[in-house]
Amino acid sequence: MTVVSRGRLRRGGTTVLQIGAVAVLYYATGRLGLLQQLVHGQVTPLWPPTGIALAGLLLIGLRAWPGIAIGALLINISLGPSPIAVIAITAGNTVAPLCSYALLRRTGFRTQMNRFQDAFALVFLGAFAGMLISATVGGLTLRLAGALPAGKFWTTWWVWWTGDAMGVLLVAPVLLALRSAHWPKDAPPSRWAEGTLLVAATVGVGFLETTPTPLIFLGLPLLTWAAFRFQRVVAAPCALAVATFAILAATRGSGPFAGHSLLTNMIALQAFNGAAALTALLLSAAITERNQTQEEIEQACRRLAEMVRRAAPDIDGEPTLPQGRADEGDDGGRTRP
Repeated sequence: MTVVSRGRLRRGGTTVLQIGAVAVLYYATGRLGLLQQLVHGQVTPLWPPTGIALAGLLLIGLRAWPGIAIGALLINISLGPSPIAVIAITAGNTVAPLCSYALLRRTGFRTQMNRFQDAFALVFLGAFAGMLISATVGGLTLRLAGALPAGKFWTTWWVWWTGDAMGVLLVAPVLLALRSAHWPKDAPPSRWAEGTLLVAATVGVGFLETTPTPLIFLGLPLLTWAAFRFQRVVAAPCALAVATFAILAATRGSGPFAGHSLLTNMIALQAFNGAAALTALLLSAAITERNQTQEEIEQACRRLAEMVRRAAPDIDGEPTLPQGRADEGDDGGRTRP
């Protein structure tokens, strides 16, 4: 077997493993998302597989799409009203992240998300625009199959669209952050103490969100704290945690979600989740971009100072004359004729 053949086999094996990993993660997170199903037993306010799908495409490339299709098919087999409906919904779930991926590639999206425009593109192109496809295809499929009454179409469509969008906004940034995350070196104890306090505060506020007292707004200051002090690597998981607790409160009808209709609760919930995701992504991207700009300015100043130091004459000593003039001025004490 030649070296080229071995390389191809190795790349082929890696691709199969990547596709399998995407399919397994898609299916596993889909089953978790269905624990909070609200409409027709399959529409949830947070659909993590969309974040898995888009992150897989951004990190692996287009070869991840079979894993997305396999995972979506496995999820929908037990939910779809008919084989044709299952295929249609699976196609919508596969095409939606592919369109989001294409839109992000067109804008020059960076997976590091270290620019404000990257966060802006993920929110409005990757989430809100791309997920229109899966919600529309899924809602129409259920309606045409007779599994969804006409009066519930728009409620189903709204929850489906915002659930898929929240999956992109809350799950994909966490996966992208984990890819570039590294263990902090030489971090002072105060930094670790601050991070521990932030985690404890996030969990505490999360439990307060599920109580009858409407304290859901307390999550936003935590996201601001995480974005300013730790940027995306901590702000993204913090936003996911805050949104998860808010979803639990909405599904239980507690706190600010008590005594309202399903559509009203979903509008309030997704407005909060969207605000949480926007706060975490946009603010952390802006802070990261500012820090990078400041570091570049400091490096330019250091280079300029070094150039000035090398070019400036030695003011503490005598000025050095050119060698030719020094020879002409030095006549060895003799007088010119």
